[in-house]
Amino acid sequence: MQLMRIGDRGAERPAVRADDGTVYDLSSVTGDIDGAFLSGDGVARTRAALAEGGLPQLPAGGRIAAPIARPGKVVCIGLNYRDHAAETGAATPPEPIIFMKAPNTVIGPDDTVLVPRGSVKTDWEVELGVVIGKEARYLDSPDDALDVIAGYAISNDVSEREFQLERGGQWDKGKSCETFNPLGPWLVPADEIDDPGKLGLRLWVNGEQRQDGTTADLIFGIGHVIWYLSQFMVLEPGDLVNTGTPAGVAMGMPGQPYLRAGDVVELEIDGLGRQRQVFADA
Repeated sequence: MQLMRIGDRGAERPAVRADDGTVYDLSSVTGDIDGAFLSGDGVARTRAALAEGGLPQLPAGGRIAAPIARPGKVVCIGLNYRDHAAETGAATPPEPIIFMKAPNTVIGPDDTVLVPRGSVKTDWEVELGVVIGKEARYLDSPDDALDVIAGYAISNDVSEREFQLERGGQWDKGKSCETFNPLGPWLVPADEIDDPGKLGLRLWVNGEQRQDGTTADLIFGIGHVIWYLSQFMVLEPGDLVNTGTPAGVAMGMPGQPYLRAGDVVELEIDGLGRQRQVFADA
């Protein structure tokens, strides 16, 4: 099954997608897919409700929202694939590079992404998004970290490289522009992904493939990332962690073909579905 949120902005309702593709209204189980739901055995309660039958079916169509309500925080790992570090001319980091992204950047997987005013270097980044399901505070080991993960989703860590790297200060201002984190289409429970360290990630721009990587090439694996973060901050249920992107971003390509209004970006991760965004001017 896959957890979803369906509906217009401000009117999203929780939903569950069965393995046959049928989508059911989950409003009788929870008010939303959020931290309280995830930490309160929401996944197990959803499975039970789905098995019992009786959940009303939702009609096809309509907007697919981000699969979790606005997270408390979005934490990102930079340069976490060797080939991506190499294409940017950066050394392999000895420890995970951490930066934050504003929570209000999170939008639906097919929502319009806005190119910021004055931007000339808006870039794409397909990433495995990790959603936290239990509080993570000073975890003992990377193995313990896997127990606090609620599930996985596709995340597009859209970035403005001039704002990020050439305007001084921290990376955050090139990462926190409005609409800069499409997420979804759904959240797949952690126990339904056999090995998050062996997932293919792909991205296309205007039909031309730009990224084709695998989480097997992560410098710091999923468990290590969550364990490491817990040594510096408390991760809470509903938080989102973006784990890094493989090679193939505009910044590392000849001619640096950055995104402009009218461009179409499509991305997918094995077992997690597919996104499609049309870019427009802010």
